Amino acid sequence: MNRLLRAASVLAALLAAAPVFGQGVAAPSTIRARDSAVLVPTPSPPSPSAPAASFPQGSARGTTAAPAQVPLVPLVDLRVKNPQNGKEVAFSVQLLLLLTVLSLAPSLLILVTSFLRVSIVLDFIKRALSLQQVPPNQVLLGIAFFLTVFIMWPTFQEVYDNSLKPLSDGRIGVEEAYRAAEKPFRIFMYSQLKENPESIRLFMSMRGLPKPRSLADVPTYVLVPAFVLNELTVAFKIGILLFIPFIIIDMVVASVLMSMGMIMLPPVMISTPFKLILFVLVDGWNLLTEQIVRSFM
Repeated sequence: MNRLLRAASVLAALLAAAPVFGQGVAAPSTIRARDSAVLVPTPSPPSPSAPAASFPQGSARGTTAAPAQVPLVPLVDLRVKNPQNGKEVAFSVQLLLLLTVLSLAPSLLILVTSFLRVSIVLDFIKRALSLQQVPPNQVLLGIAFFLTVFIMWPTFQEVYDNSLKPLSDGRIGVEEAYRAAEKPFRIFMYSQLKENPESIRLFMSMRGLPKPRSLADVPTYVLVPAFVLNELTVAFKIGILLFIPFIIIDMVVASVLMSMGMIMLPPVMISTPFKLILFVLVDGWNLLTEQIVRSFM
């Protein structure tokens, strides 16, 4: 009987303590949820007026607080505004044309300067000497470029003084700068065509324009193609004159090899050293450069 009473008392005590144990079991899950990284609040930046004593010594203030000054990222703002009047529309069109001209600047510099003739003549002399890889094409183009700068330097200087510099200073507008830059190039192109104006007549007749009495009567869109054809013609004439002495050397070497029965030996292998010797002995590069430059004067 005593045993039954003891067992009943122990059971009653266990039933009375069950809610307490249930709370003790649930507490760890609640603590884990509160300690998770999602629910931990981010500390707000300290106020500059807060006293230093409010932070306990040894606390990680620098690692948890937000920076006092946030670096500012520059803002690039691009806005498209509708033109208010015809003047703004005209300026936008002029700006578009200017950008188009700048994108075509390399082609224009090739066609309206001495670069075309110089590059063709240098290529002819390379072929006349029977040279395949020496000098490389990049070297020939570099020589042609600097010779063009040397020949066209007065024209470039005039364009800078009368067009680019006044435009950058704000003394003239875009249209006036274009006219001022066009004039020196027109004079240069016409100076190369004045002795043989057949190309100008050709393009003027194809457009049905009247006979020009002066350079001012020749439009630029006629002058440029006429200048290009004239440069091609002059460059081919110079190339023919350069080929003649070297062709004679090839013919002589080929005849000697045929007479000796050396049919299988390529004549170029024998004639190329003689061509180079002749070209170096007569100081060919200086003579060629001098004649090219003088052909534009």
